[in-house]
Amino acid sequence: MRLRSAFFGVTACALVFGLGAILLRPSPSSGAPSTVDTTRVADPLGASIARAQARLKLVPGDYATWAGLGAAYTERARVTVDPTYYPKAEGALRKSLALHPDDNDQALSGLGALANARHDFATARDLAQQALKVNPYSAGAYGVLTDADTQLGDSAGAGDAVQHMLNLQPGVAALTRASYDLELHGRLDDARALMTRALTAAIDPADIAFCRFQLDELAWQTGDLDTAQRQYTAGLAADRAYLPLVQGRAKVETARGDTAAALADYATLTNTAPTAAMYLEDIELLQSAGRTADATTVLTLANAGQAIFVANGGVDDLTGASLALAQHNPAEAVRLAGQEWQRRQFSDVADVLAAALHAAGRDADALAYANKALSLGARNAKYFYHRGVIELALGDRTAARADLGQALALNPHFSPLDAPAAQRALSTLVTS
Repeated sequence: MRLRSAFFGVTACALVFGLGAILLRPSPSSGAPSTVDTTRVADPLGASIARAQARLKLVPGDYATWAGLGAAYTERARVTVDPTYYPKAEGALRKSLALHPDDNDQALSGLGALANARHDFATARDLAQQALKVNPYSAGAYGVLTDADTQLGDSAGAGDAVQHMLNLQPGVAALTRASYDLELHGRLDDARALMTRALTAAIDPADIAFCRFQLDELAWQTGDLDTAQRQYTAGLAADRAYLPLVQGRAKVETARGDTAAALADYATLTNTAPTAAMYLEDIELLQSAGRTADATTVLTLANAGQAIFVANGGVDDLTGASLALAQHNPAEAVRLAGQEWQRRQFSDVADVLAAALHAAGRDADALAYANKALSLGARNAKYFYHRGVIELALGDRTAARADLGQALALNPHFSPLDAPAAQRALSTLVTS
């Protein structure tokens, strides 16, 4: 199966990842061996962790179980959005490597997945490559490499890695990553087809919920609120603990003007998973509703959430830059986004750096990064909006009209703050 032609082969058969996080596009389960029958327990991941812990009490030298436990802790961090599991994961994986330092691709891949989760993508790439030297047929290692190369801006490397993964193990983990690759290149219909195929292959409730969330996001990107609502509803029916689906529901509620319901969902999210990224959307909604004091309070909590991520080994100047923008500190936003760009040339980083440079009054520099954000062909309303306002500031009214119109045509609800601003600016451009 060739990635670039996968859609056509899939359509002929019937129908055929997301990152996230990525970085609110978390990847699906890595395929690490489970020590429990997942069809017979309500919390298969928790049962797997408990079984591994019991096994290690009896056989503390079982390096493979240590590696599996480490991978399970990383997965638990993903599902619960709780970075305090990262040190536990690292401890278990390094124990495995200490017990068996040679030919231990499981531990290397696990450490690579953990590095991706902490946003240390260069380290993740190195670890994946080490694992592949040990085991060139490790689909899991290729998954780690795909995620790392994607975030490092190596589109060709990511495409090659996910193709190897598809060839070795064309299941949910490979199909979802292939879908995300297509999404980043603006091929949303093809991405949707691949994600639908991944959904049909998913058995575990967490994987079903993940696929539903990605389909929700693909619908949201094109302003299809009805489809987005159906996907998050079906996803929550499969796994009510999968918090990103609540986030998706909140965005749809916001778009439909049900601010009270959206704020209640964001309160659930931030009480359960206090991460800076969750808080940032809540802040936008509060600001759009004129609740400035509440937004300021949430911003304080967002900074605390970012500190927790960093304290557990995370590296995320991209979120730091977004927080600086929310605090009206463009100089700090430029500094942090610039640092992140030095680490990884990913589209999201280029977009935030462009917005920061614009806020700092450096629009000529900002335009270069806004163009980089769109260079792969992504169909992202925020990218077009940011480039449009930069072009407007530079006096290029024709380009600004085109990009602001494109943003609203893609998704007229893309932000409770920026979408109305885009509409106002576009109205002025059309009438003047």
